[in-house]
Amino acid sequence: MLTDALTVAPAGWTVLQIQTAASTEFVDLTDRLASLACGLATGVLHVFTRHTTTGLLINEAEPLLLEDLAERLDRWAPRCDAYRHDDFSRRVVNVGPGERINGHAHCKAALFRSSESVPVVGGALCLGRWQRVLLAELDGPQTREIMVMLTSLRR
Repeated sequence: MLTDALTVAPAGWTVLQIQTAASTEFVDLTDRLASLACGLATGVLHVFTRHTTTGLLINEAEPLLLEDLAERLDRWAPRCDAYRHDDFSRRVVNVGPGERINGHAHCKAALFRSSESVPVVGGALCLGRWQRVLLAELDGPQTREIMVMLTSLRR
């Protein structure tokens, strides 16, 4: 339990541009995020995806595990299934030029979070031994924007 009062102050924010290469892919953001946190003594790094067909997770970046995750996602929401979201003869909301056939990606994204927070102490992310911060691309390849905000804690 903290006995001294803490104050919270914004330390800054940025937007990362991430170019994905595959329709389903896991992009490890950890090293980029760590370089942003290195100037923060104590605080929290917040990561937010600005897209409804991506997600964030903290997990291992072990290649076989990531293949397993991608396979499970494809079984749960296969690209070849029919999705009402993709029926442009019926859909009248949020339809723009160049609209993608991506109902499967929206369903997969519902299993992820749109944000993650990681404690920072001594300028380092406080992640566990194998933990990495991953962007799950579910409708690529595309250019994605990931917002990062640093919050400083002071006594």
